[in-house]
Parts: sequence; structure tokens; C-alpha cells
Amino acid sequence: MDWLMQAINEGTIPFLIRQTLLYAVPLMIVALAGVFSERSGIINLALEGIMIFGAFIGVLFVRLVQQWGWFEAANQAKDWMTMQGFAVLTMAVSALLGAVFAMLLAFAAINLRADQTIGGTALNLLAPALVLFLVRILVNQNVLQMDHGDSAGWFMLKESFFGFGVGRGANKTPSMGFFGQVFVNKVYPVTYVCIILFIILAILLYKTKFGLRLRACGENPQAADSLGINVFKMRYAGVGISGALAGMGGFVYAMTTANCTSSGEVAGFGFLALAVMIFGNWKPGNIAVSALLFGLFKCIAASYGSLDINGDGIYALKELGVSAHLYRLMPYLITLLVLAFTSKSSRAPKAEGIPYDKGAR
Repeated sequence: MDWLMQAINEGTIPFLIRQTLLYAVPLMIVALAGVFSERSGIINLALEGIMIFGAFIGVLFVRLVQQWGWFEAANQAKDWMTMQGFAVLTMAVSALLGAVFAMLLAFAAINLRADQTIGGTALNLLAPALVLFLVRILVNQNVLQMDHGDSAGWFMLKESFFGFGVGRGANKTPSMGFFGQVFVNKVYPVTYVCIILFIILAILLYKTKFGLRLRACGENPQAADSLGINVFKMRYAGVGISGALAGMGGFVYAMTTANCTSSGEVAGFGFLALAVMIFGNWKPGNIAVSALLFGLFKCIAASYGSLDINGDGIYALKELGVSAHLYRLMPYLITLLVLAFTSKSSRAPKAEGIPYDKGAR
């Protein structure tokens, strides 16, 4: 138990929990995006592309607002409440444009009855090309960044905002306790916004009339239509919500792990989210647990060189002499292994991927 207390006191455990949530929450929200689309009967393989587009829109909006000077005074005054309002506003803009981008898939799959796998793949190819093209036009560079400052300086909470850890020497105020270090200090509040949204949408999907109708369209659209449910509208709604969540997830990823930059990629998080969705058997509770598992491995892969669990000054994972590339591959290898062992027990919606023909019975 001594090593555990040492890890808590040294900040290693709080760091691991914070970073795991940092990686897990975008996976959770984007995997839920896939659930809404596929429960309505539309396969959404375009999560990666929509995330890329949402990240671009979010970073561009932040950059423009900085240039306009709307929140400059609040940033200088360290008014963290106002700054979080700015972050939530940006999330809303990314969600809106993500939903619009997803309508390309909805129109092709619902109205044109095109192959949904090919449609999703096309959007995955279109998004990075479009983003890089727009970035080159806007800033003549390969990476779109904030106009000034960094993501942590604008959007991250710090214990000093609340009077903790301020001053020097004997006049320094005490730091936050364990829970403060885990859930407040060096945390992006948008993480909690996403968690609350995840819970609300999970309830919407499984405890409301709208959610029941949406799921019916993914299981037996003919039966749903016979009861007066407009299958086309419900599928458009499913893809629209899916696009909004994926676009929002893209911006949250860019803000929390990419220093609010957009470069036409999101490190495969969209495909990881698909794996989390399948591993979670299209159920929000299972998806949350799966996302935390993958988030932990992603955290280890990103910070293995600085992890000193027992506080003895030895970085065990680094001392193993394993190539850094193996640690970076680990989350994706774990994904393949988990899918290999669990995919047989996964049950997708019965009408998923099947274009709805109103005249067929």
C-alpha cells in the first residue's frame, strides 16, 4: 500500500486518471455518434472524416474569435467561467457544421440508396483533403493553429484560479487534495460537458418515445412505417445527431490533446470509436467502459516515459527498452485483439446498412 500512497501523493495516479479521461471522453462521444446513426439503420463509417472536419471548424472558429477580440478581456482577467462559455460555444458550432457535413452521407444513403460503406469511406477521404486545402488557403501552412496563446492557457482549469497553490515559500497556499487534483486542476471542463451530454443522450435513446422510434427504424423499418413512423425522417435525425456528436468530438480531441490545432487528422480516433462501439455492443454503458479501457492504453502510450508509479525514481516502462513505436501501436493492437475475441458476440441492428424501400414488405 505504500507505493499506492506514494503514487497518490506524487501525483502519478491523478495524472493517469486525468489523462485517461482526456483520451476516453472523445472516444465515448464519437462512439455514441455511431450508435445513433446505426440504431437508425445507417452505417456511419465516416466518423473519422466528420471528426477531422469538426476539429477544423472548431479551431477556425477559435482563431477567428481571437482575431475579433471577443473574449480577450476575459482571458486576460482569467475569467474561467466566461472562457468555458467560449469553449461550449465552439463545441456547438463544431456540432452544427458536423451535422451539415454528415448530411452528405444521409442524402446518399437515404435518398439515393447508395452503398453506405462506400459513402462513409468517400467522406473519410474527402474530409482530410478538404481540410488541408482550406488550411493552405487560409494560413498558407499545413497546420491551422490558434491566433495566439495555447489551448491550456485559454481553456484549462488550474488550481490557482480558486486560490490554491498560490504564492511562494511559507506564504504559499496549500494545493488541492486528491479529488481536486484529479477532477479540477489541469482539467478541461468540456470533458464534463461531454460526459453530461453522453448521459442525457443515452437516456434519450433508451427511455424516450423518440429513441424507441429511432431504434425501431434500425431493427424493422417496415413495421415502424406501418405504425405511422416516418423512417426517412428518423434516419435523417439519427445521422444528423451522429454528425453533430462526431463534429463536437473532433473539436474536443483537438482542444484537449492536439493543443487546438487542425492538420487533417485525428490520430485514428474515429476508427477507434467504431471499435469501441462494436466492442460495447451498441450500448452506451458498455461503450463508456470500453472507452475508458482504450483511453488508459492511449494514455500509457503517450506518457510511458514519465510514469513513476511507486515513486522510486525509476520509470519502469521506459527502462524496459521497448521501442516507443510499440507503445504508440499498443492502443490499436489492443483494439484488434479485443475485436477478434468479441465481434462474434456483437449484435448489430438488423436493418443496418439496408436501404429502406417503402414499397417492400
